[in-house]
Amino acid sequence: MIFRDRDDAARRLAEALAQYRGQNPLVLAIPRGAVPMAKIIAEALGGEVDVVLVRKLRAPGNPEFAIGAVDETGWTYLGDYAGQVGGSQQYIEREKAAQMEVMRERRASYTPIRPPHDPAGRIVIVVDDGLATGSTMIAALHALRAKSPKKLICAVPVAPPDTLEKVTPYADEMVCLSAPEMFYAVGQFYQSFPQVSDEEVIASLASD
Repeated sequence: MIFRDRDDAARRLAEALAQYRGQNPLVLAIPRGAVPMAKIIAEALGGEVDVVLVRKLRAPGNPEFAIGAVDETGWTYLGDYAGQVGGSQQYIEREKAAQMEVMRERRASYTPIRPPHDPAGRIVIVVDDGLATGSTMIAALHALRAKSPKKLICAVPVAPPDTLEKVTPYADEMVCLSAPEMFYAVGQFYQSFPQVSDEEVIASLASD
């Protein structure tokens, strides 16, 4: 399955999530790529949109590869391979501190005039534009579970089967449109996959 762009993927996800229309779901995006997608899904379902801030912990010398992820509270998920690629305890602590600072800055700029929407007692749909290692999604779902949602749903267009297996236990429901065996990167499943800017994120959240 190939998506034209993130908007196309979001519309298809909204169709797959149609049972939640009219239940005021809280649609939370993992920034930045998923924020415009969450906006489309929230509008289709009659819900609200916000962000859940988590950051991947980058592998030493390979910033695109995640060895784990951290949420706003500092809770950390590490892949079982982290040590094998040079992720020493000292390195992980430095990387964690750096990523928590990024999250503080993003929270201040993304939602400066209101607190985050409270997920307690609500249907919460966590959206990303695709999963690779699944680390950031696991951190996001863990952070949200602690806030007592009524139902916690992971919704993504594409993910490899082994990642889905790792992530699924953290959600009450998994919605994934495509799980190809031959998976190299999320971007290979999109015809158009540009970077999403902070300005686009702020505009999406400000108009909610």
